[in-house]
Amino acid sequence: MEQDLTESPAPELEAPVEVLSPEDYVMGLVKSAKKAAGRLSTLSAAVKNEALEAMAEGLEAHEAELLAANEKDLEQFDATPERKALGDRLRLTAERIRDMAAGLRDVARLPDPLGEMPKMWTRPNGMQVGRMRVPIGVIGIIYEARPNVTADSAALCLKSGNVCLLRGGSEALHSNTAIAKVLSESAEKAGVPAGAITFVDRPEREIVQLLLKQDQYIDLIIPRGGDSLMETIAEHATIPVLKHDKGVCHTYVDADADPKVAEHICMNAKVQRPSTCNAMETLLVHHSIARTWLPHLIKQLTAAKVEVRGCAKTCQLCPEVKPAVEGDFGHEFLDLILAVKVVKHMDEALEHIATFGSRHTEAIVTKDYSRAMRFLREVDAGAVLVNASTRLNDGYQFGLGAEIGISTSRLHARGPMGLEELTCSKFVVLGSGQIRE
Repeated sequence: MEQDLTESPAPELEAPVEVLSPEDYVMGLVKSAKKAAGRLSTLSAAVKNEALEAMAEGLEAHEAELLAANEKDLEQFDATPERKALGDRLRLTAERIRDMAAGLRDVARLPDPLGEMPKMWTRPNGMQVGRMRVPIGVIGIIYEARPNVTADSAALCLKSGNVCLLRGGSEALHSNTAIAKVLSESAEKAGVPAGAITFVDRPEREIVQLLLKQDQYIDLIIPRGGDSLMETIAEHATIPVLKHDKGVCHTYVDADADPKVAEHICMNAKVQRPSTCNAMETLLVHHSIARTWLPHLIKQLTAAKVEVRGCAKTCQLCPEVKPAVEGDFGHEFLDLILAVKVVKHMDEALEHIATFGSRHTEAIVTKDYSRAMRFLREVDAGAVLVNASTRLNDGYQFGLGAEIGISTSRLHARGPMGLEELTCSKFVVLGSGQIRE
């Protein structure tokens, strides 16, 4: 048999994939996001709701892939004791994926805020003046861990007509990339413009600094993370920032608080999920109730594996308590650790909160109406609660459907940020030929 010596054509070599520079990569993202903003702002509520339902179904259908991506992040995570809270936020479970999908559906059921004109007034010349609720535009969200933030942010931005540009922490890169891919593909199939859900899938820190300078394309930055992230954003941002800062949350148990109600609230505020920003970090107790009430509570806390660090008076009443040191008050533990202080009166409690609080969440337990109202008026925080756990400061719990964060800033929005907080307004005028004389 004669051998065929005809030469086979050389196999074609694949062209190397071009890796964009960080500058070109960022410019591509922000230009795509800005382009999508115009179309997204005019989508009907029906299209947005269909997209949210498709996104929920996508998460459920890809549960196995999402858990596998999360496992890659967990394998690479440095699970030191001081990073325990971050590890809890990072972990995905089947239940948490179902919760993410449920959150998307909750947002779909909420009224569309766009186009609302809550008030109109008539001027002497007969023209009507009012405000119309409109999207902010392109919102950059920079956050650490918590893959669920990806879904919550995408849902709220989509429903409020905003493009979201998401940059999660490198510790959750696989999880967030997988979630964002499912969400964006599902939304685009339902009629949402490409780029409306944009995710930064590269981990370089330089990219964050570049994003913070894109004030021509990004209208607002919302950071969620620790002190180092906040410092970076404060140093580099040329874009307005709404901070989701740390939560040093207090509960003040007043002289005539109901003992059982106070115990129930304090246990929930500290133990239910200590790694969250709305968990109680410091307990303030009026001296007149401390002797009879505090020892029993501390036994309950100890049984729940809470390490209690108390002031001198607390240690005197409860010798098993570890003495508090400088820095315990005003510290965000994000763990089963609680600082306790006995105060002489409400004025001392208010002064302590003003000194050490982070303007996140503060609560009072009392049966006295006048002191409750005074606490509500005088305490400076995004949310102030009477006879309720600090853990309730949450977009879901407040009926917002979800939240993009809990703002500790003073301007534009404070507390949980839902749909209305992700809009701004423009003046509208209805005339019949009026001119300025």
